[in-house]
Amino acid sequence: MIKGKFIDNLPKVYGIYTGGFIGFIILMAIGEQMGMSAKAIGVAFVAFTIFIYALIGYLSRTAQADAYYVAGRQVPTVFNGMATAADWMSGASFVAMAGGIYFKGYGYMALLVGWTGGYILVATLLAPYLRKFGCYTVPDFIGTRYGGNLARLCAVIVLTVASFTYVTAQINATGTIASVALDIDFKYAVYVGLISILLCSMLGGMRAVTWTQVAQYIVLIIAYLLPVFWISNKMGAGFFPHFMLADEVARIGELEQQFGFVKNSAADLATVPKGLAGITKAHSAVNATPWAFISLALAMMMGTASLPHVMMRYFTTPSVKAARKSVGWSLFFIFLLYSSAPMLATLSKLTLIDPNLSTGIIGKSFAEVQSIDWYQNWNQANLMFISDFNGNGTLELNEFFMGGKAVVLATPEIAGLPYVISGLVAAGGMAAAMSTADGLILAIANAISHDVYYKMIDPKAETAKRLLVARILLVVIGFAGATIAAMEIQGILGSVIWAFDFAMSGLFFPLVLGVWWKRANRQGAIAGMVLGLGSAIWYLVWVRTGGSGFLGLSQLTFGIFGAGVSFVAMVVVSLMTQEPDKATQKMVDEVRIPSGKTILGRQH
Repeated sequence: MIKGKFIDNLPKVYGIYTGGFIGFIILMAIGEQMGMSAKAIGVAFVAFTIFIYALIGYLSRTAQADAYYVAGRQVPTVFNGMATAADWMSGASFVAMAGGIYFKGYGYMALLVGWTGGYILVATLLAPYLRKFGCYTVPDFIGTRYGGNLARLCAVIVLTVASFTYVTAQINATGTIASVALDIDFKYAVYVGLISILLCSMLGGMRAVTWTQVAQYIVLIIAYLLPVFWISNKMGAGFFPHFMLADEVARIGELEQQFGFVKNSAADLATVPKGLAGITKAHSAVNATPWAFISLALAMMMGTASLPHVMMRYFTTPSVKAARKSVGWSLFFIFLLYSSAPMLATLSKLTLIDPNLSTGIIGKSFAEVQSIDWYQNWNQANLMFISDFNGNGTLELNEFFMGGKAVVLATPEIAGLPYVISGLVAAGGMAAAMSTADGLILAIANAISHDVYYKMIDPKAETAKRLLVARILLVVIGFAGATIAAMEIQGILGSVIWAFDFAMSGLFFPLVLGVWWKRANRQGAIAGMVLGLGSAIWYLVWVRTGGSGFLGLSQLTFGIFGAGVSFVAMVVVSLMTQEPDKATQKMVDEVRIPSGKTILGRQH
């Protein structure tokens, strides 16, 4: 029996939870040995973990605005770091990033550099100061710092565009995993994923999301690292393959040269299912020039420091000092996964193409490959495809195609690990996608309910009514996100990158200059948000419809163009119009002092 306050017992509570989860893995492994089917194991993993998250969400239910919006501002730094890492490491990080590196090569390492480096900007430029401000949401800061409902509304619009783009990618990831684990059609699986997401956040808001995200981080990090270490050890690359990465990449280069590569014709590629890519390195615009790499990393850094659901996590800490420490813990917990993604991509490719391994398929007959269980499973899920383009009956490098989403999810099965590990990876992918989706949907719903409904439409609304509006919005936004995700307009990784670009286009400079430039005023902030987001959308459409980009910026880095326009507009308009009043300038000075009372206090 655990006695005392829940906050004081967090290490004990999550220690018991971790032990219980490991016990469940062992139980499933025993079940597999006793003849439990692969489908039953997959269903059990997904159902068990979702049940636990839903239970935490139910136990964390609240009717208090402070608890619903910012978890009562009492989340300890280490646990907030874990929750932030889970919030951050989305389906893109867990499911799609290793696939991007697998197919596109080193260029997609820019994502790792940018996403990690972005937290340096968060720690030094924003998180402690927004915590000192004492706001509930990012638009809350914009509206109070610059004054007026128009600035607040513009921030809500930017937040909604960026977060909604992001959330469709997460629901896409949950749908992919649910469709494979539960053996149902993707267009229905996205709604299964949505229901799972809403169960975590519906009743308890940020408090429920925080404690489920800590639980989800534990699941996802175990699910990501265990296969990496196991496969590496099995292949003879050492228990910690990270130290052998250069050797393994060189080995892949030798094998690709040994087998040769025949470029597929347009007629060949026309027969490949949509969304699948070849096993060998495809050309990537990210690899084209050093600037392409740098610009993607820069866009991801600025985008990280602009994402509202990331900033919201630091509103939950007890103090300004705790917010700064929390960023450090976030980086540590994120590093554990990010340092392993390139290795997983490398091990996955070696598993498939190294003839010295029993799992290698290049050089085998088509009939032999088609009879392999894992190929049949993933082919049925439309995530793998082979075709004898060269007409010799032997599988060659250019004749195997796989979806980027399958790299992480299928590798344990391909490597010959017990199926229980595949079930674990599916649960980890669900945890990653659900945790981020929870944070994103909550960010949108909270911004609209607090900043539009409460601050602008009905300032006298009672807490119960405000929270009811927030919960209705959760359902509406989630349903809309699932519907868009079912259309598969854009891949998981592409959607996530777009979200970063949208966020930085409209919010990066209004947030940063709001803290560091007293002269920034309402008119400047509105111009920065409107022109920044508007120009970014225009640039994206222009490039997507065949236009030649400026300054080497592509559809992955259009946010740099938008942010540049935002900065110029904000500075020029602020200097051309009246400076903020003395009270606002004094408030900005006070925000930068790391101690003392919060600016907004209990005004909410």
